Amino acid sequence: MVKLVVNGKPVEVAAEADTPLLWVLRDKLGLTGTKFGCGIAQCGACTVHVNDQARRSCVLPVGDVAGKPITTIEALGAHGLHAVQAAWLAENVPQCGYCQAGQIMTTVALLRANPQPTDDDIDSALSANLCRCGTYPRIRRAVHRAAKALRSPAADQVGAAAGEASAAGKARPVPVEASSAAGKAGPIPAAASSAGKGRR
Repeated sequence: MVKLVVNGKPVEVAAEADTPLLWVLRDKLGLTGTKFGCGIAQCGACTVHVNDQARRSCVLPVGDVAGKPITTIEALGAHGLHAVQAAWLAENVPQCGYCQAGQIMTTVALLRANPQPTDDDIDSALSANLCRCGTYPRIRRAVHRAAKALRSPAADQVGAAAGEASAAGKARPVPVEASSAAGKAGPIPAAASSAGKGRR
């Protein structure tokens, strides 16, 4: 048995210590928002937060995270859309949607560490999250939009009231106007096309 803390709740699961966290989340706990993409930490679809840091759950042994706070995509929308999720919808980011949980979780971690990222910051943070549909310009616009929303006092008040279980952030609405930086399309695809660049 392994004792975990997932989305703020203590759980015990029957799993070997070397079982990848991804399969415990999906098969044991039914949290299927976290996706299997490659199994070798090269695509980012399986990204979750451990101690508020973005981690690749497909190669992370569950024994290594026993007792540590784990946050999955399910927690972000538990009390209303997180600002990043709302920005994703406003910018029409998803196409097939398969990679989007990982993209969103990586973005939440980025904005926690860097509330006002530049285009280069966004490209660097997300270069290891692959989008096979190529929606990288929309992703960048959405990150800028979410960053703007998270910096607004009104968003902070709404989020505090919502009291999300996830340490990743609070439920916040996003203004309908586009971010001032929304127009730039960037080199995220070039970074993503390089198989090993910037990957955990």
